[in-house]
Amino acid sequence: MSRRPQIPLARLFAGWGAHSARQPPSFLRFSTLQRQVGSTLASAQSLLHRSRRHHITGIHEAGAGPARYSSTAAASTSTEAPPVEYEGPLTATFRRLKIFSLASLTLSFTLSPFIFLIESNLPLIARFALVITALSTSGVSTALVAWCGRPYVATLRRIPPTENNAVEGIEMKTLTLGLHPRITRVYDPLFLIETRRPFAKWELASSVTLPANAVTEYKPGQEEAVAETMDKNGALVGRWIVKWGEDRQGTCHEVGSVVRYFNVHEELLR
Repeated sequence: MSRRPQIPLARLFAGWGAHSARQPPSFLRFSTLQRQVGSTLASAQSLLHRSRRHHITGIHEAGAGPARYSSTAAASTSTEAPPVEYEGPLTATFRRLKIFSLASLTLSFTLSPFIFLIESNLPLIARFALVITALSTSGVSTALVAWCGRPYVATLRRIPPTENNAVEGIEMKTLTLGLHPRITRVYDPLFLIETRRPFAKWELASSVTLPANAVTEYKPGQEEAVAETMDKNGALVGRWIVKWGEDRQGTCHEVGSVVRYFNVHEELLR
């Protein structure tokens, strides 16, 4: 099963093993593990994959529902949230752009009926064409702003191993078109890879293949949640579920509405 290169997130997750034959982005390359001998790297990867299977609760057999991870229980081990390690420099720009786009769309819908009320020499068909042109132009521009700005990461923070069952994770906050926060927690960065989507850098993998030297306890047919998206109140919005098959291959699917793509300034993570 072919897949795009995974992002080891070396800066945020020191000690994470390489899982791809292709070279990751420059800011994500390892500085220590690359210099270690192959036996040490294999040992570190095996230890990592033995521990990562326990950071999601409720792993089940085939035919059961998706695994349920208790985000509240994981976060209860610390009274303070981890410090923000990254802030998107264009967050305010995207916010103003969304506000302007929504305001122009609302104004277009509000003023359109007046085109038929004011006195004019324009025939009725021309007025209809004018209204359709104004609404379609405003609607398309708003849709483009929503599509381009949806993956933009406003803040990024690391999830300490103490809050994620000895596995380091990553938490990213994005904003919807209506400026509603969406907080996505990726509990296993193995599933965070590079993307070819415009206006995005990372995505949640649709499929993964575990390294041959990884020691895991999965069974074919098992499912587990590897990422979750929540609103500002902590209510669950969606999950990214992996279902394990034969030959260490896992296929992922979406449950609910999860944020899959993320746009970050990689140069700021150096």
